[in-house]
Amino acid sequence: MPTFQRHVFVCTNERAADHPKGCCKAKGGVEVRDRLKAELKARGISKIVRANTAGCLEQGVSVVVYPEQVWYGHVTVDDIPEIIEKHLIGGEIVERLLMPDQPHLAGRHHLPVLQPEQGK
Repeated sequence: MPTFQRHVFVCTNERAADHPKGCCKAKGGVEVRDRLKAELKARGISKIVRANTAGCLEQGVSVVVYPEQVWYGHVTVDDIPEIIEKHLIGGEIVERLLMPDQPHLAGRHHLPVLQPEQGK
């Protein structure tokens, strides 16, 4: 069983076009998820960082990174390289995409840095 250092969930929820909560699929959620997966593979870290699909939080395309529980909102395909470089690899929160009201972060701006795979 692989051991992942981080799990990243991307909202790809689909709703009717006239739904008041919006539709992350229509806002590019699938493309964001696919770009994330492709970038993780291209950087050789897909075995230690897992990308998955998630439900919706009504914040545009939402992305949450575990184990830190950092929530990003209104994420686009173009934001993926920055999230990977700064947060997933470098352990730095991407402040401009951070959703409000995350008291569990307690003002932290830096998180653990991604560690290379053991035995590589």
